[in-house]
Amino acid sequence: MIDLVMPRLSDSMEEGTVLAWLVEEGDFVKRGDELVEIETDKAAMVHNSDAAGVLHIVAPVGTTLPVGAEIGQLLQEGETLADHGAAEVLKTPTEAPPLVETLGEAIESVSAAKQAPTAEPAGPTSNDRIHVSPVARRIAKALGVDLAGIRGTGPNGRIVREDIENAAPSNGETAKSAPATDTPTMSTSETPEATPAAAAPTQTAKGEVTRREPSRAQALIARRMAESRATVPDFTLETDVDASRLVDMRRQLKELDDGHGAPTVNDLVVRACALALRDHPAVNGSWRDGAFEEYARVNIGIAVATDAGLVVPVIFDADYKDIHQIAQETRELAVKAREGTITPPDLSGGTFSISNLGMFGIDRFTAVINPPQAAMLAVGSLREVPVVHDGEVVPGSLLSLTLAVDHRAVYGAPAAAFLDAVRDRLAAPAALLG
Repeated sequence: MIDLVMPRLSDSMEEGTVLAWLVEEGDFVKRGDELVEIETDKAAMVHNSDAAGVLHIVAPVGTTLPVGAEIGQLLQEGETLADHGAAEVLKTPTEAPPLVETLGEAIESVSAAKQAPTAEPAGPTSNDRIHVSPVARRIAKALGVDLAGIRGTGPNGRIVREDIENAAPSNGETAKSAPATDTPTMSTSETPEATPAAAAPTQTAKGEVTRREPSRAQALIARRMAESRATVPDFTLETDVDASRLVDMRRQLKELDDGHGAPTVNDLVVRACALALRDHPAVNGSWRDGAFEEYARVNIGIAVATDAGLVVPVIFDADYKDIHQIAQETRELAVKAREGTITPPDLSGGTFSISNLGMFGIDRFTAVINPPQAAMLAVGSLREVPVVHDGEVVPGSLLSLTLAVDHRAVYGAPAAAFLDAVRDRLAAPAALLG
């Protein structure tokens, strides 16, 4: 028998919640099959099986366990649960089908099913084996949409969020409502937007109050941000970049675009930070366990807002990539983050992070450092203002940058030198093309 344990799906993951088993109790699982959907501190992710066998579920949907804790078992040829003294196991919220006793029986049952004539299903077909993104699966549950009748438009026919929204009743189509008996077994981690029945609106002096429980990812983000504020002695540095040349370069890049999408201002900021981090290794590090750490690779995280919360996918070795490579990777990672198809490697290994709220018209703000990184850059809006050139006031553009720094890892002067290097590269952006 092979024990299935809660996998570590990110470098900061301490525990996970079982959102959905993608294989039914007693089914035969092959190595590499999609096995279980786990919600971590960063995203909901699908974990594939590392071995083959007959599945026995130990941790039902909604169970939260630490990394390394047992969540299931894979029985091998000739094995039964009784062979291992499994007298008491956790039960799933709904009645599960009988466990196939041996691997041989599982193979025989599959062969028999192939030879038997196909019968019309008595009830709704199962959605568990349909190729669907985690976000789309949760939205479908919340809206009562049957996945069986939806044609996916994502990669390899994968059902994505847009497919669910297009099939929802609000878009003029009929969707199946979830059975009333399923409601009590649905956890808030499966449907972050839903309000638990027990949390009915109440009347107070503030008016009607509706309490909405956070998803697991949102709760962990809140905890980590609170820990960052409470434990990291940070300071901030602010500067404005004369971005007139940067705006001209961006315009020229758009004119030369071949249809793949021109690099954005944020892509140029990523490139400028990557080159500056190479020259200022202290900022590309952290304070860990009472010692300084500096990292050989420059991996820049880009904060992306999603319906499930904030995620920070990583551009690896950004200092060795040109602006077009950075732009392409940033677009691809943003799409994966919003569709819920982001993977653990995409979210791990960051050495520095950037958050940009300029598209919302925010002039400047201070970002909360993403531990254990030493610093995080907040990028404000690009705005037109009068500037002075050669003693004359002329129209120009300014870009605001605010650097939050862990004072334990980086002192004031080195942090200021890094921010100055970023500003110089953005003010004279020709060097970013190299």
